[in-house]
Amino acid sequence: MKNKKTFAVISLLLLMAAGMNAQTTVKLWHTAPPTTSGLTGEEKDENGGEWIHNITVPTLEIYQPVKSRNTGMAVIICPGGGYAGVAYNKEGIQLAQWLTTQGITGIVLKYRMPNGHKEIPLDDVHQAFRYVRENAPSLNIDRNMVGISGFSAGGHLAATASTNYTQDTRPDFSILFYPVITMGEGTHQGSRDLLLGKSLSKELLEKYSIEKQVTPDTPPAILFLSSDDGAVLPLNSIGYYNALLAHQVPASMYIFPVGGHGWGINYGFRYNDEVLSLTKKWLEEIRNKKS
Repeated sequence: MKNKKTFAVISLLLLMAAGMNAQTTVKLWHTAPPTTSGLTGEEKDENGGEWIHNITVPTLEIYQPVKSRNTGMAVIICPGGGYAGVAYNKEGIQLAQWLTTQGITGIVLKYRMPNGHKEIPLDDVHQAFRYVRENAPSLNIDRNMVGISGFSAGGHLAATASTNYTQDTRPDFSILFYPVITMGEGTHQGSRDLLLGKSLSKELLEKYSIEKQVTPDTPPAILFLSSDDGAVLPLNSIGYYNALLAHQVPASMYIFPVGGHGWGINYGFRYNDEVLSLTKKWLEEIRNKKS
């Protein structure tokens, strides 16, 4: 079993090397962002990108496929971390690199944490969409095929961006991994406290409970989670999925029997192959519908 997993990892790395053309990092804001977080000092990077926090300068790390395989699609990725930091490699770079093997540009957003300013993470996502669409020609991206993905609290951010947007910041689709969705009963308490504070109004709770913000214009979504997730309860994803269906928004959801929380894109998760295969087919369907 160990040799099989090692071979699978090596094969994936070789596939990524063949499918990836270039990787660049750009500063997200070239002028002052609308809100500052108040965080100061140097960014803290633990274990080579496994955990990054104290983010003061948000960036986009852009992975592009080789031109001969480029589909024009792009995905902006929001790693999770409970609104305290980001699991940058496991829930960011690894997905971006895999996307290039599918001819899709993967863009990892290193976003700022709220630190008492709930609007900051979404400000960064909106700016990411503006940057990608303004630079679509030079990035070989179709500005009408730019989606978003998020893990855990990054999934809450991605879902928020899917229900709270302007014309130029609306995602065309979303890929959500074990996302935090509700701020009510069953929420991930740490994410809620760090995003909204420990004392919040009924109006604020409802605004950031994303299952209550879905409309017929919400972009289509695919969700992945484990039934034994004790950190972010499955009812989060189920609530969002049901809301999408109620508004006749195309949605798919896959619940795996085991895996817990935070498995990211890696071969340590028993159903990783299934996740990648299902994501590939779903993205192909999205592309075919738009072409």
